[in-house]
Amino acid sequence: MKHGKKYREALKKYDGTKVYALPQAVDLVKELKFAKFDETVELHVNLKLSKSQTVRDTVVLPHQFRGEKKVLVFCKDDRVQEALAAGAAFAGADEYIEKVKGGWLEFDIAVATPDMMKDVGRLGMVLGRKGLMPNPKTGTVTNDIAAAINELKKGRVEFRADKTGVVHLAVGKVSMDGAKIVENIDALLAEMMRKKPSDAKADFVQSVSVSSTMGPGVWVDFKAGE
Repeated sequence: MKHGKKYREALKKYDGTKVYALPQAVDLVKELKFAKFDETVELHVNLKLSKSQTVRDTVVLPHQFRGEKKVLVFCKDDRVQEALAAGAAFAGADEYIEKVKGGWLEFDIAVATPDMMKDVGRLGMVLGRKGLMPNPKTGTVTNDIAAAINELKKGRVEFRADKTGVVHLAVGKVSMDGAKIVENIDALLAEMMRKKPSDAKADFVQSVSVSSTMGPGVWVDFKAGE
């Protein structure tokens, strides 16, 4: 992949083969950023997983860095007011199922009560492609609507390993205080280790790196805190 001049200039400012303690790695990412917009800080964790293993869950990051998320709750009419009072932007049943079928996607997260999943499941072709399908594993299929919305608004995010065993997740903005980014990364790594498959190898985590949206990656010495 061919990179632009600013990217190549950033590469000259540090040793790309060296691993850095997490606080230093985050500081470097902030120093190396060159885009005019507030770049996102991204974490990339390479895991050693067999074909039968997967890592997927959610975590509430200590420090929120994204704007308010619009939550759609699929629920029966008798729970609509409960969902709206808890902070949902939209709540309902058939009306919103039909709107989504028609291509309406003006929300960031979808939550559903279990009794709605038979109908919501028919939206798989629409919601699945966008990563918006409610799922019990991520806490978005639940009867506790208020608790789910509260955590989502606090910054609960989903992480999952892709087909190559790598977890990619946004953990902050380059404009944030570095210590807050470090705390977000620590929280994610700790939760990831808690979800380590019971039969995973000792070298479960293969590598960790951080980067900004446009900038080069910086290797993290993830064993330093062990």
